Formats: sequence, C-alpha cells, structure tokens
Amino acid sequence: MGNAARVSPPAGNTGNVIRDSALGIVPETLDHYLALNAAIWDAGPLGAAEVELARLRNARHTGCVLCQAVRYDVAIADGLTEDKVQVIRQDDPAAGLSAREQLIVAFVDQYNLDPAGISQQLQQALLAAFSEAELLHLSLLVAWFNGSSRCAVALGGMPEEMPRLEISVPR
Repeated sequence: MGNAARVSPPAGNTGNVIRDSALGIVPETLDHYLALNAAIWDAGPLGAAEVELARLRNARHTGCVLCQAVRYDVAIADGLTEDKVQVIRQDDPAAGLSAREQLIVAFVDQYNLDPAGISQQLQQALLAAFSEAELLHLSLLVAWFNGSSRCAVALGGMPEEMPRLEISVPR
C-alpha cells in the first residue's frame, strides 16, 4: 500500500488541520467531531499535559506519524516538556515520570496491547491515584485518540516522518 493516500482531502484549505484532512470529505460530521475533540481537551478533569502524554503514548502504538509530530500548545502551557515526550517514546518510560504519569502510560499501553487483560494490580493502582471522573476521562480520551489515529493511518498518505509541529487544539 505504501504512502499513497486512499482518500483525498477536500479541495479547499481552511487552515484547520482536521477540516483540511481526509475527514473533511464528509463535512456534515466535522462539527460533531470537532466538538468531541474540544470536549476531550477542555471538559474533563485531567490537565492538558496529562491528556497530551496519553495522546502521544497512544501515537507511539498506532504509528501515526502526524500524531507523533504534533504538540498541542495547551499541553506545553500546562507543563509538558520535550524531555518528557522523549521519555514516553521509550519502551519502558519509568525514569523521568511521576507515579501518576507512569500509570497513564501503563493504562495506554494496556489499552493498546491487551485491553481485556488489565491486572488487578494496575486496576488498584489506577483507582488509588485517580478519581472515578479522571479514570472515565482517561478511558474516553484514549479510546478517542486511538480511533482517530488509526483512522488517519488507515486513510493513508502519511509521510515517513515529520518535524515537530506545535498547534492549537483544532476546533
């Protein structure tokens, strides 16, 4: 299949990374998609740096080059550093992460590698470190990012690599 896109983006350029992607060929869904994306970032109890940490760890699993290259400005403003991003790209990113961040990584890894096989130990650690609302937010955002990045990869046309790109959350 290579890097040839299987779907083409719309002809116009709006400057919105989502509207200008292949998702823009179905414009009647975009407002709903963008509203859910904004809610993932704005309406949950987890901070933007934690959301971004989960998003980037998920991108490592799905192989979405765009997702791996993007850094959201709200996460950077919330304290996510490029050093921390490099840590979560490692196979075993324990060093340099707080216990809470390590649990976020463990949850994302579990979701991607064996979602039904979560251990009682990980469950208990998550319940001790996060509120029910935070766990729900984490679960929903991982599912959202996983589906979105897999969709991007499946549509094709992804470059082999991209430079780091800081953008605002598409709305």
